[in-house]
Amino acid sequence: MNQMTWINLLSRKRSGVSQIEQKEVGRSHFQKDIDRIIFSSAFRRLNHKTQVHPLPENDNIHTRLPHSLEVSSVGRSLGTKVGKRLTDELKCIEIEPSDLGDIVQAACLAHDIGNPPFGHSGEVAIGDWFRANADSDCLKDLTKAELNDFQNFEGNAQGLRIITKLEYYLFEGGMRLTYATLGTFLKYPWTSDLLGIAGKKKYGCDRSERGILTEIATELGLIQQYETGWCRHPLSYLMEAADDICYASIDLEDGIEMGFLTYDEVTDILKLIVDFDKIPPLHPNCEGNDLLNRKIAIARGKAMNTLIEGIVDTFIYKKDALLNGEFVGEDLIGACGGRVKEFIDTAKNTAKEKIFNHPRKMQLEIGSHATIATLLDAFIGSAYTLHRVDSDRLDARFKQILNLMGSYQPKKDWSLAHSYLHVLDFISGMTDKYAMNISRQIEAMNK
Repeated sequence: MNQMTWINLLSRKRSGVSQIEQKEVGRSHFQKDIDRIIFSSAFRRLNHKTQVHPLPENDNIHTRLPHSLEVSSVGRSLGTKVGKRLTDELKCIEIEPSDLGDIVQAACLAHDIGNPPFGHSGEVAIGDWFRANADSDCLKDLTKAELNDFQNFEGNAQGLRIITKLEYYLFEGGMRLTYATLGTFLKYPWTSDLLGIAGKKKYGCDRSERGILTEIATELGLIQQYETGWCRHPLSYLMEAADDICYASIDLEDGIEMGFLTYDEVTDILKLIVDFDKIPPLHPNCEGNDLLNRKIAIARGKAMNTLIEGIVDTFIYKKDALLNGEFVGEDLIGACGGRVKEFIDTAKNTAKEKIFNHPRKMQLEIGSHATIATLLDAFIGSAYTLHRVDSDRLDARFKQILNLMGSYQPKKDWSLAHSYLHVLDFISGMTDKYAMNISRQIEAMNK
């Protein structure tokens, strides 16, 4: 049986660069990845994109940026601790435990970078629009495969496009990250062709980046399981676990802040994994809600430590299965079992029941669907019209809309699918507020 090897999986080579770059003083190859992601405009825009609650008025509520930073912090701990446990296996390839921490941290920083405005609601809205308009003139000439990507718009796949094509070196490697980081970032290293096969509900690569996916998988030695799909990089499971830990714990605190959950409800969940009696007394100045908030924050930190240790133990226990590509249909938290799984499951189910389905949140999401529909009507419609008429005969309204796209503006000689990809690059890159503002301008233009 083929087994993936750490010497390939931890490749320092970079996408878009023919040779390994020299190591800088004070900055490893993988720390460069971290810096390139943090200083990118796509990462910066996450500060104004929905995490769970669209357009919250409360500044304490998480957006995608603090969430990504928190996930990266947990991911760094997971990677470093796993690296420490693998010291004997890694020393012969000159990899330090901290290198694994840096790789997982970089992947965690980028894990949501492809999310459109309004978070997962925005993803659904984009797919819904392409399904609702499948028989329209502007979409009827697309191939079934092209339409499939659009109708199942996936932020993970858009993220791969951003980091490998759109940021920094446009269409020449993008951020030019190491293959180790790219592989760890790929939570779903397969295309939309595999949706519904072997229980696959998501995908991580559009047809337009299929060549890049193959390049990454080949460089890392990922085990191919389908014509357009490979097994996951072992470290991607640590990225996934870091995301789940933060979702489960931080969503609870946001739920209190938004008034969707009570302190007692959150405390009861944390007690599944934390002994509150061991939390030391706080300063007497702490009273009321301030005291409760601080206790929950301290308990959450203790819960995270327990979760991290459990996941690291499970990763080492399942190491051979991970390297053989046999850890399929599982995640590390599920494999942990016990109180780790019980805590995460209970937190997620509570969030689903009392936060995600709260009427106030659902009302805001209805507005986000309308905003996305207005944007797609305008920009897809303008791109389609550009293909049907001579540029000098293009209506001024269409010209104005296309000019808003700047460097993403499609060209007349492009295919429709290529033009629409650029429209989605532009719209998915919008912040929540910018999407709302542009939508209002378009609506005013139509009056």
